[in-house]
Amino acid sequence: MRIRLLGTGTPTPSLRRMSSGYVVETGDDVVVFDHGFGAHHRLLELGIPATRVTHLFFTHLHYDHCGDYGRLLLTRWDQGANRIPDLKVYGPPPIAEITERLFGKDGVYDADLIARTSHGSSLDLFVARGGTLPRPRPAPQVQVLHPGDVVREGGWSVEATTAHHFQPYLNAHGYRLETAEGSFVYSGDSGPAESMLKLAQGCDVLVHMCHYLTGTQYSEAFSHSCMGHMELAELAHAAGVKNLVLTHITEQFDFPGLRERVVSEMSRVYGGNIFFGEDKMEIPLKGPVRDRLL
Repeated sequence: MRIRLLGTGTPTPSLRRMSSGYVVETGDDVVVFDHGFGAHHRLLELGIPATRVTHLFFTHLHYDHCGDYGRLLLTRWDQGANRIPDLKVYGPPPIAEITERLFGKDGVYDADLIARTSHGSSLDLFVARGGTLPRPRPAPQVQVLHPGDVVREGGWSVEATTAHHFQPYLNAHGYRLETAEGSFVYSGDSGPAESMLKLAQGCDVLVHMCHYLTGTQYSEAFSHSCMGHMELAELAHAAGVKNLVLTHITEQFDFPGLRERVVSEMSRVYGGNIFFGEDKMEIPLKGPVRDRLL
């Protein structure tokens, strides 16, 4: 089981932090959680081609969590040349409608897909890549998830729960991935939530939004929908999380000195391992191992 961070930023444009995205490799499966703008570029930088991705879970449908959906699915379809199964896609409603509006008849990519499945040049390339005519359109296997739903796939499972973020205008989930090796929990975007506390109980790795310095929130609505650093420390302590990864980092405290202050203050409440997330960082399932002093 290998956990890596693709994008640890926010909707704010950044060359350092791409929008939300995470990838977990378990057995023969490559499971992506969220795929915001820039996350696909990070996936390529980690040496993972789109054709290796088997499952895609969306926590919610803010653009910084789903902006690279089209790039992942179309690249995988094009490069896979009908030699790999269609991508399995999961998420809250309206993920099925969004998928149809992107890739279905008269959808956003319809003209492109008509050309690639009809023009001789594209069909010749399809055959050269190992495909067999006629060339089918992409047909992602979409499953709408609701809180409490569980997806079971061979050696792993994913449970969905409610996250607190922009309801009732958006549905938002958190997910827990269980494997024989350990557990990975991802909050998506969420403020303090009993549902996330329950989901994260005793997990090996919790990747959670850490959006602002506690005490600087500008409204009650903001503090309910996004997580401050001390509230996150309290959640991780109460849940008995072994390794905590801070992500969805804003420019408010993304500076030397402030980053260290955040970790220091959180450590007074939460005694486990804290990782200040960075794009392309790998998170060890069992925590950091001290190396020899040479």
